[in-house]
Parts: sequence; C-alpha cells; structure tokens
Amino acid sequence: MMKLIEKGAFRPAHPETVRTARISALLFTVPGGLAAAVWIAAAYLREWPVWPAWIGAAAAVILAVWYAGLSPSLVYSRYAYRLSDEEMEIRAGLIWRKETLIPMTRVQHVELESGPLLRRYGLAEVKVVTAATTHTIRGLKQMEAEQVKRQIGELAKVVDDDE
Repeated sequence: MMKLIEKGAFRPAHPETVRTARISALLFTVPGGLAAAVWIAAAYLREWPVWPAWIGAAAAVILAVWYAGLSPSLVYSRYAYRLSDEEMEIRAGLIWRKETLIPMTRVQHVELESGPLLRRYGLAEVKVVTAATTHTIRGLKQMEAEQVKRQIGELAKVVDDDE
C-alpha cells in the first residue's frame, strides 16, 4: 500500500530539480556562446568587426552564470507546495512572490508529465487543471508525483482516465 503524502505541511521540490534546471539552462545558453565563438573566428578570417561577437559572448556568459549557476538554487529555495483536504497551495517566486491557493472543488483533472531530462533524473511534474488555468507542482520524484496525482484526484473527486 502506498503511503499518502502528508497533508498540511509545505513540501519543497526535490533537490535534483536544481541539477535539471542547470542542465536545461546550459542547453539554451551554450549555443549562443558557440555562435559568438564562430563569429569571432570568422571575423578574424574575413576581417569583419569583432565587437558584436564579444558582446554576444559576454551576454552568453552572463546568461549562463545566472540561469545555470545562481538562479536554479534560488528558485529551489523559494518553491514549496502543500495539500489539504479542501485546497492545494503553491508558493514560488524570487522577486515577486506568488502564492496560489486552489480549492479542490475547482480541480477538473490532474496530469503527470515528465520530459526526457526529468525522466533521466527520475523526476516528474503534476499538472492540476482548473477551468481558469493549469497549475504545476514541479520537482517531484516519479513515485511521489504519482502519489500526489492520485491524492489530488481523490481529494477533488476526479476520475482517473488512465485506469
């Protein structure tokens, strides 16, 4: 029998989310740095101006340091979710704090998502869909995400279409 997620207490994302956020950020910032390096090489060979490439390289380094170095651990430290019988609460945000309270009566359905990078580290996200929007509980271990999905479904009286 699966143990239910403790209700009422705020739970942080799994620490592996920091690693996946860093890898994801590098996948998006490294190509810009490579493009700047190619421009620099071509500029020296073709006698083009080099300064645009240096600006691009500096921007790529700054973005990589922020999005892959500093931001993931800060985001992780400011994220938590909580379940209770009547509602679900998600807290997130670095500069602008966002605290979202979702009544269980508003939940239409619950989804479990896991892309290739998350699957590699055994993580998943639970998407809670209401009439207005979709709320995401991120950074959960796969088994915990399945438990949370099922628990929210039971609390919201949602029928699971997967079974």
